Amino acid sequence: MNPFSPTSGTSAKARLKRTFRSLGRHNYRVWAAGSFVSNIGTWMQRIAQDWLVLTQLTHNSGTAVGVVMALQFGPPIVLMPVVGAVADRVDRRKMLLATQSAMAATALGLGLLVLTGLVTLWQVYVFAGLMGCISAFDAPVRQTFVAELVGDDDLPNAIALNSTLFNSAQLIGPAIAGVLIAVLGTGWLFIINGLSFVAVLTSLLKMRVGELRRLPKTGKPGVAMADGLRYVRHKPDLVIALAMLFLVGTYGLNFPIFISTMSVTIFHGGPHQYGALSSAMAVGSVLGALLAAGREQPRLTILAASAFGFGVMCTLAAVMPNVWLFGLALVGLGTMAQTFTTSTNSLVQLRTEPAMRGRVMAIYMAIFLGCTPLGAPLVGWVADGFSPRWALGVGAASGFVATIVAFAYHRHRIGKVRTQR
Repeated sequence: MNPFSPTSGTSAKARLKRTFRSLGRHNYRVWAAGSFVSNIGTWMQRIAQDWLVLTQLTHNSGTAVGVVMALQFGPPIVLMPVVGAVADRVDRRKMLLATQSAMAATALGLGLLVLTGLVTLWQVYVFAGLMGCISAFDAPVRQTFVAELVGDDDLPNAIALNSTLFNSAQLIGPAIAGVLIAVLGTGWLFIINGLSFVAVLTSLLKMRVGELRRLPKTGKPGVAMADGLRYVRHKPDLVIALAMLFLVGTYGLNFPIFISTMSVTIFHGGPHQYGALSSAMAVGSVLGALLAAGREQPRLTILAASAFGFGVMCTLAAVMPNVWLFGLALVGLGTMAQTFTTSTNSLVQLRTEPAMRGRVMAIYMAIFLGCTPLGAPLVGWVADGFSPRWALGVGAASGFVATIVAFAYHRHRIGKVRTQR
């Protein structure tokens, strides 16, 4: 077909419209705009926090960065029995107003400590833990809230666009952070992040409440964890998807450790370089999210392919001889990581009944965020004791093992079908 023919143009226009269809809904459009601004601030703080710990409060300690990650992302595991029921019972919009306000206060508090010169490593640990506790409640509510904005038909598209916006913010936030750290220091970036939450809070207040598609509220405190686990146990596709997420999430998604230690100890760069490398990875993440937005339904085969690609790109990143080629490898790594995580999120939500979605997503978020405490200190120790290149090797292994898990399940399922015949 001639790519310049009217038919080809119409097809391209239709594909573009399908990719961005969720933005046609007022509530999602408002939410996306507010989240985008806030996410820029979040990425700025992430860079500032890693740089503060790595170069100001320690002597290039990847282990310390790993501990901060563990404290920030660990609470979802501990609080999972509670947050699942909360996500299925509360008014999600009002809950987000509370959690986003609390996150703003936390960012501002840590920023003031840094600006006054009073900050110590243990205080960063405390604030990381507080942020983790708030995020434990915020994350599953935020994930299920997307379904209230668009409904199940457009849910995969909305999840993918969320990832696109989040990673587009990663293009901007780290680049700005690298410049501002050099000019102003790290403290002001925490303040900027705290103020950026005004955008998402405004978007929540500007929504048309009557147009929200309310999900059933059936969770009961004390039984949410058991209900969610029982439900998942009888869904083999969910078990495999979550097992793969556990492997890649625990040992592979430790990008702050990978990028910061490679930048500082291997390529001997400053904050500009660290910010630029984080933005390079965001380019790939945006590509991966946009590809996911164009798909109709997620499948386990996509999870397996992207997990294998993740392992390959981690391997390539680990052996790159200079910072330019390392940055190029990060683009591919970001694409594979985003394809894997976005597809997993969509598959888990769509294969879960709406009444159970909050509880199952609490399990999902506990694995996605909470398994970092298991892997981050180990990956940081490998980076310190051996080399950041070996730490990336650990990430590569996680992708390959996850692929083996998916392949084994696929063979088992085919064998079971043949036996039944």
